Amino acid sequence: MDRVKVKIINHSDNDLPRYGTLLSAGMDLRANLSEPVTLKPLERRLIPTGLFMELPEGYECQIRPRSGLALKKGITVLNSPGTIDADYRGEICVILVNLSSEPFVVEHGERICQMVVARHSVVEWELTDKLAESERSSGGFGHTGMK
Repeated sequence: MDRVKVKIINHSDNDLPRYGTLLSAGMDLRANLSEPVTLKPLERRLIPTGLFMELPEGYECQIRPRSGLALKKGITVLNSPGTIDADYRGEICVILVNLSSEPFVVEHGERICQMVVARHSVVEWELTDKLAESERSSGGFGHTGMK
């Protein structure tokens, strides 16, 4: 398992993100709120975490929904996965949306999403007039059928 050091500033009174189990890929982020935020059905809000970080070059941070919140409460990350680039230094905020028919109250310290830190590549385009053949070819959306 690769390990990478990431500088982080915590302006909240919440613990730093941490892995729930030894083999977890994501760490839970917590809401940093002065008062609870109510998300009405179909409403979206930007929820602060109080965290600021400096990712190393070649890394990104992905913000993803928590499966339990999504299944049980209909709360998800609107731009999932959200991407935090290595050169971003602002506060990590999360766009939550309530896809349920009931209001949902976000409390201070509540675990609102997962954060996955991952390596990424930098693309160097190679302009061409022809692409290699493949079994799939240009088959797209639903081309393999329903069953």
